[in-house]
Amino acid sequence: MIEAEEHHAGITPDGPTGSAPSSPVRADTEQGGHANPAAPTAEAADSDSNAPEASAPIKVTTRSMTRSNESGDDNNAGSGSEKQKPMATKETSNDPAPGTSSDGPSPLADAEAESGATGTSPLASADRTAAKDPNVPMQRTLSAAAEIEGRGLFLGEPVTCVILPAPPDHGIVFERTDLDEPVRIPAFVANVIDRARRSTLRVGEGSVETCEHCLSALAGLGVDNALIKLTGPELPCGDGSAMPFVDAILAAGIVDQDAERRVHRITQPITVQDGDSMLAALPSDSPDLQILYDLDYGQPSPLARQLHSFRLTSESYIEQIAPARTFSLQAEAQALWDRGMCQHLTPRDVLVIGDDGPIDNAFRFDSEPVRHKILDLIGDLYLLGRQVQGRIVAYKSGHALNHTLVNKLLEQIRVRERTDIAGRRPQMDIRRILSLLRHRYPMLLVDRVIEIEGDRRAIGVKNVTINEPFFQGHYPGAPIMPGVLIVEALAQLAGLLVSNVLEHKGKIPILLSMDRVKLRRPVVPGDQLVLEAETIRAQGRMANVMCKAFVAGDLAAEAQVKFLLVDEEQD
Repeated sequence: MIEAEEHHAGITPDGPTGSAPSSPVRADTEQGGHANPAAPTAEAADSDSNAPEASAPIKVTTRSMTRSNESGDDNNAGSGSEKQKPMATKETSNDPAPGTSSDGPSPLADAEAESGATGTSPLASADRTAAKDPNVPMQRTLSAAAEIEGRGLFLGEPVTCVILPAPPDHGIVFERTDLDEPVRIPAFVANVIDRARRSTLRVGEGSVETCEHCLSALAGLGVDNALIKLTGPELPCGDGSAMPFVDAILAAGIVDQDAERRVHRITQPITVQDGDSMLAALPSDSPDLQILYDLDYGQPSPLARQLHSFRLTSESYIEQIAPARTFSLQAEAQALWDRGMCQHLTPRDVLVIGDDGPIDNAFRFDSEPVRHKILDLIGDLYLLGRQVQGRIVAYKSGHALNHTLVNKLLEQIRVRERTDIAGRRPQMDIRRILSLLRHRYPMLLVDRVIEIEGDRRAIGVKNVTINEPFFQGHYPGAPIMPGVLIVEALAQLAGLLVSNVLEHKGKIPILLSMDRVKLRRPVVPGDQLVLEAETIRAQGRMANVMCKAFVAGDLAAEAQVKFLLVDEEQD
C-alpha cells in the first residue's frame, strides 16, 4: 500500500456515510502503467459469466479498474452520493491456456501438476463441501490453479503470479521462480523485513514485496494452503485493491481439506503502541475476527477522520473490504514519484487524494481509505500463519505496528503450546518416530511429536527420568542431563521436521553443523523437555533449522542446525 504509516491527531470525527457496492466485482483487470498523469483511463472489457472448464487454469490479467469522474461533481470525497462500483472483467476461455500448444503443456499447467492440483471442477465457494464435523472448520485450498499478471505497486516490474493448490498444513508459501535457484518464502512474520508502507518477506536471497493484498484476499476467503509462484520481486498491483486476487481465487474454486483449520483464539489482551498509534487485540465471545479501525490524519488534511467496524466473513469481505484501493495524499504520492518509485502509476491507477478529494478518480465508498486500512491489517494478521479469532482495535496503525502485534500474538501461541503439552494427542508417537529415525536406545531422545506443520515447524517432547543411563556418571549425587544430549534431542526433532515432506521421502538428514549453541539452565530428572524446531531455510538438499528446548516454559537450550539430505542408499 502507498498510504503513510503515521498520521497526526486532531480533527472532528466524521464517520463514513457510504455503503458497499451492491454488486462487487468477481473478476480482474490489467493495470495500464501510464507515465503521464493525464493519460486516459484504461477501458474495461465486458463481463463474461462463463465458468472455466475443469482442466483449464484460470488466467486473470490485471488492468486499471477505476473510472475517472468525468462529471467532476457526482463522486467527490465524502459527498454521500451514489458510490462508484468497481469495474472489472473476467477473462476465461475454453481454449488452451496461454503458452500451451499441441507440442506440450503451458508453464502454468506444469506448475499445477507440480503442486498436486487435480483439475477437478472449480467451485464458486468451498462452503458447498461439508466438513466431517460441522463444528470444526476444515482447512481449505484452491481447487485449480489461478494466474494473475500485472506490474508491482512500488517497483513497477512486470510479474506473473500463479496461485496453486497445496496440501494440508502447507500454509501460504511464495516461490520466486525467476531466480537462478528458486527460493520458497513462507508467509510468516519471522520472515518480515523492514520496508516503508508495505509488507515484505525475505528468505536468503529471495524476497517478496507488497504481499499484504494477496494475503488479505486469502485470509478473507478462508484459504489456508497455497503455493504462490512469482516471476518477479513484487506481486501484481492491479487496481490497488484485493479484488484481482479475490476474483482469481473464486474463479479457480475453493475446496475443503481433510485437516482441521489452525486458529488462534485471543484469550489475553495485548496492546502495542508507537507514538500515538495503537493496536489492541482483545478476547471476544464471537468465533470470528472483528476489527474497529480509527483512521485519523489530523488537521490540516484533505482526508477527514474515518471510523469503520467490520466482522470478517467471506461475503462481507468481498462486498465491504476487498474493493477498497490503496491511497496516498497528493504530497506523499509526489514524494514517492520524486524518489523514483511508483512512476508507472497515475492518479487514475490508484487513489491520490488532493484538497478536493480524489484526483482524476472517485471513491468507491465514502470510507474507502479506512476500509483499505482494514484490508491491509487482515493481510498482515495472516502472517501469524493461521486465522485469528477475537477483536482488534486499531488507531492510526500501519504495517510496522501490525507486524509488532503479530509477533506478540505469536508469543502468546508459543506459551500456550508449551503449557498444553500434557493434554494434547501426538501427531507422531514413538512407533512412527522409530520408523523415521535410525536412532535407537539409548540415543533416541524424542519420545513423541505433538505438532508438525509440513516442513516449517515441529514441537516434540523428551521426558527426562532418573533411569536415563547417562545419569549414572553425569553426575552421581547431582544428576544433570549433558548439554550435548539436549542439543542432540533438538537435532533429532529437526531431522524429523525436514524429512516430513513427500519430496524428501527416502532421504536421510545428515547433520552438517551447529551454530549459536547456548545452554540456558540445567535439566534434571523429572523435567519434561519441550522441543521446538522451526525451519529457517530449506532449499534443495540443504536445510537450516532453529531449535529451542524449554522446561516449564523456561528456555533451557537453543541451537541452529544445518542438514544435508542424502538418498537412503547412499548412507
